[in-house]
Amino acid sequence: MSHNYRKKEIGGRALAPETMMMGYGHEPHLSKGSLKPPIFQTSTFVFRSAEEGKAFFEVAYGLREREEAEEEGLIYSRINNPDLQVLEDRLAIWDHTEKSLVFASGMAAISTSLLAYLRPGGVLIYSEPLYGGTEYLAHLTLPEFGVKGVAFHNSDGAAGMAAAVQEGRRLAEETGGRVDAIYVETPANPTNGLVDIAAARRASESLEKDGRRPPVIVDNTFLGPLWQTPHDCGADLTVTSLTKYVGGHSDLIAGASSGDEKWLAPVREMRTVIGTMCDPNTGWMLMRSLETLKLRMTASKEGAKKVAAYLRGHDKVESVLFLDYLPEDHPDRALYERQCRAAGSTFSFLIKGGEGEAFRFLNALKIIHLAVSLGGTESLASHPASMTHSDMPPDERERLGIKESLIRISVGVENPDDLIADLAQALEAV
Repeated sequence: MSHNYRKKEIGGRALAPETMMMGYGHEPHLSKGSLKPPIFQTSTFVFRSAEEGKAFFEVAYGLREREEAEEEGLIYSRINNPDLQVLEDRLAIWDHTEKSLVFASGMAAISTSLLAYLRPGGVLIYSEPLYGGTEYLAHLTLPEFGVKGVAFHNSDGAAGMAAAVQEGRRLAEETGGRVDAIYVETPANPTNGLVDIAAARRASESLEKDGRRPPVIVDNTFLGPLWQTPHDCGADLTVTSLTKYVGGHSDLIAGASSGDEKWLAPVREMRTVIGTMCDPNTGWMLMRSLETLKLRMTASKEGAKKVAAYLRGHDKVESVLFLDYLPEDHPDRALYERQCRAAGSTFSFLIKGGEGEAFRFLNALKIIHLAVSLGGTESLASHPASMTHSDMPPDERERLGIKESLIRISVGVENPDDLIADLAQALEAV
């Protein structure tokens, strides 16, 4: 029996991603017949000859184009590793891109992707709110390297983005630089606000200069690869914290950047130079998790619907920021239906009161864990204003909708009726 381990169709039928997660990219006969890819826990790889080593480095360092049917040679695990190669092949399938690169964390993926394109004197246009780590990077770190930032609030829609593009163009002209990248997080952490990815792509095209336009980089962590595919909407790079849904068991840290080869090539070069790649053992764990990704994310999504419905009807809850609850006349409603396939399983809600009421609720939880992060098999709850976004000035948090009464919840795979019972008794403590 022969198999093609890069097969994407059978009998004219395109294979679903969840099917390809079981074997795509792995050839057992190259690994002693092992059904699953072994962990290649090695720093370096042995060349058969000096000529082979030379050829491998020529391709790796871009000294020549890879010949047709020429496999990427293994050199050093900072550059490539069999576990990471198979994992990257499978992640690209989910993201509908040519390639994917994996990193030591979500922030490593974000920062490496940005550093590949940002230059001193250049401008970064970005949406707000952002994940706390990205917010810190954009507001405090990048300016120290001479990068100017122009932000727009996702609730300002097309007008807000257009104003940011105009300001970004003005700043770039002042310094003789250019707008180097457009970065959006959609849905936003923790408010679930949306940004129109297609509009960001049009904005990028309007900023083309000397034959180059700024890449549109989209953080897809909140919906993950199942419920939103930024590349299909016009994104050039999709960055994701693999720690969340893809890893899915709260036992690893990793990130990814996916896109077509022309956009990923500078990111790959930057990753090699600054060493932000994922390690082989984590790569192997992620491949294990990919096999159950659809099962876990589907179960969590269905559970979240029940939990959100319960919270929406509770008299101690002011509002629930769940995407399915966007009113028909809300400006984001049409965008949600066009850009997303589901509301996912992470959302926030506002409890009536302030920090005191929020803390009493969180301290009373018995099944849902009080912890940051999201997308794991277990349900988690946190207080963004005092935790993930605590380094932001209070007035800035308030402006972005990150209020003292805001609680973020990530629904896991537990029985949703049990989670509702836990929420009910915790709300009694408020």
